[in-house]
Amino acid sequence: MMSNYSKGIDDPHIDRHIAAHIGVRMWASAVSFIILAFFNLIINWTIVRQERLRSHARFVLVFHLLFSALMYFSVCFVFYLLLYVNAATTASVCMVLIRILMTSGSNIILTITAMALDRYFAICYPLQYDKVCFKSSPWLIGILTWGLASIIPLSLALNKGNTTSVNGTCGRQEFQEGKMHKIVLISICTVLIVYSYVRILYEGRRLGVLNRRNRAACRTIAVHGTQLAVYIVPNFVLFMLNILERQKIIASSTKELFAVISFVFFSLAQCIAPIVYGLRKEELLEHLSHRFPCLSGRLKQVLEWTINITNPKRCRQQRERRMTSETLLSREISQTTV
Repeated sequence: MMSNYSKGIDDPHIDRHIAAHIGVRMWASAVSFIILAFFNLIINWTIVRQERLRSHARFVLVFHLLFSALMYFSVCFVFYLLLYVNAATTASVCMVLIRILMTSGSNIILTITAMALDRYFAICYPLQYDKVCFKSSPWLIGILTWGLASIIPLSLALNKGNTTSVNGTCGRQEFQEGKMHKIVLISICTVLIVYSYVRILYEGRRLGVLNRRNRAACRTIAVHGTQLAVYIVPNFVLFMLNILERQKIIASSTKELFAVISFVFFSLAQCIAPIVYGLRKEELLEHLSHRFPCLSGRLKQVLEWTINITNPKRCRQQRERRMTSETLLSREISQTTV
């Protein structure tokens, strides 16, 4: 079934609502690209330049995650810009745009899954993890995720010849072919991510130690889960709406409206991904402050703001510790003066 976007683009009189939906997607992609370009510049450059960071899987996977999101939104902006101006494209250009979007979009969820599995093996099987991991293994994991992400687009490309409509425009109907593949991939990755996080929490409880680091790990998993929910849940809801649309239970305009809303939430989830997966790592933040001292203060303010949202008690605890330290310091000064 051809989507409403492709119908509207094929018609010389583009429907106003369809054009508005395309415009929202185009501007959301542009804003996300600008934000991710900034974080790619400072975070990925720091990871590549620091040997200590580029030899650890958790930082290399952050590199691949940010680069995948940057590639996705850059191509996504070009794609929706062509739709918005009703530009004619060749079949080869359309095919390249569609395949890059599918590959980079699939690599985002695969990289997040690899990050969860990496932490699972590092925490639950530390001895085996140290034996298996070597210096170049993090980059091999990134190459593996890119290879897996390219399977779906390549398989669809072999079964599909022409990717343009009659008048040469590139429509969104090409995304409909990989819809089932996408939902299967997201389902498998969701199961692996949830299993990894549950096992990590179980391992912490099994050790019987509830200290500050374990509580911080629980908050980190909660933040990751929230960010993933914003990305994953709308895909399942949209899949159900597609089924309801085919059965003529809901109108096509309702499904398209929710698709636009879910795309905006997906863009938001990717914009905060550098904070969730990158800036919350103290080691990376320390290297960023040395390499970009002019930005370190701003980045720390943004990070503290996000942490205070997830842990409101932290501000009160910091004030108490600061008051205690000031009291002890004043006592030491008074004793030394006497």
